[in-house]
Amino acid sequence: MGGVSAFGVYVHVPFCARRCDYCAFATWTDRHHLMGEYAAACRSELGRAVAAGMPPASSVFFGGGTPSQLPAGELASILRAVPLQAGAEVTVECNPDDVTTALLATYRQAGVTRVSMGVQSMVPGVLAALGRRHDVAAARAAVDVVAGAGYGDAYSLDLIYGAAGETVADWEATLDAVLGLDPAPAHVSAYALTVEPGTPLARDPGRHPDADDQADKYALVDERLGGAGLEWYELSNWARPGSECAHNRLYWSQGEYRGIGCAAHSHALRPDGRARRWWNVRTPDRYIGLVGAGQPTEAAGEDLDPGARRFEATTLALRTRAGAPADGLDPAALAELVDAGLVEQTAGRVVLTRPGRLLANEVVVRLAS
Repeated sequence: MGGVSAFGVYVHVPFCARRCDYCAFATWTDRHHLMGEYAAACRSELGRAVAAGMPPASSVFFGGGTPSQLPAGELASILRAVPLQAGAEVTVECNPDDVTTALLATYRQAGVTRVSMGVQSMVPGVLAALGRRHDVAAARAAVDVVAGAGYGDAYSLDLIYGAAGETVADWEATLDAVLGLDPAPAHVSAYALTVEPGTPLARDPGRHPDADDQADKYALVDERLGGAGLEWYELSNWARPGSECAHNRLYWSQGEYRGIGCAAHSHALRPDGRARRWWNVRTPDRYIGLVGAGQPTEAAGEDLDPGARRFEATTLALRTRAGAPADGLDPAALAELVDAGLVEQTAGRVVLTRPGRLLANEVVVRLAS
């Protein structure tokens, strides 16, 4: 970005047509009548942030929820309120059955550079088990529309593995279908299904994922995507060289970002080596009301001292292909983990091996403690 510091803006869009059984995000299926007011509140919050000195963004990410549920013109109006650096990456998350030629034409005109679609699976029974509202045909059709709109080299697919009843053969079928798309995605995120408290999935132990099954499926996705030229660059993310998500890399490198909208998180650095992280109120109704009244939208926050930031930097770095500097890691634990084949040390950096990635949380805690 021409020497300008990276800075991200995240815009939370809390509207969904249907809540998936595994979802614990701040999303609502009965608040669509608030969309116009919500977009106006986001523009107002951005205006305040800019007036308070928010720098131009090197990346913008519209997440949710389902940003593609928001009328395209409203999303474009929010994006226009964000000052952008030259060449900024702008991503919008979409559901396949929301994708239309008109929607993407508006996105393109507004400056959206990247589309991320939540496909999750290409097997009908697995989609049903996940509670997804689209079908396989809609996913394929959406990719055709994305390619026709000029995003063929700039779209990403999200996948989830470990749903109840999903076999290894089902997961192979999903990977075959994804890699067989024309054009194939340049970026894929593949997440292990997790059980979040308070969700329908959490209340149904019979549908909880099996750790060994998910380990097998992780190894399979890593092998298949790597063989197709998509390299892992973070535990759950693979991309062709040059197609990595700049906004997510900003998070993993402890960069600064500003969250806009209800439940959105922000992170700011301080000259004394400390940092502050804070988040907005959770519900769209309350968020709209606070913005309209000229009141702060922050719900809570936390200060990070230099020690906490160093620990966090190490844990985040170890989740990436670049790894973390060996200096500062526990030497005894490092030696044991190298011998166990869970990490490798190259040019003064420590990187997780594939077996190490399967045990990432445990390995990271041992090295960073």
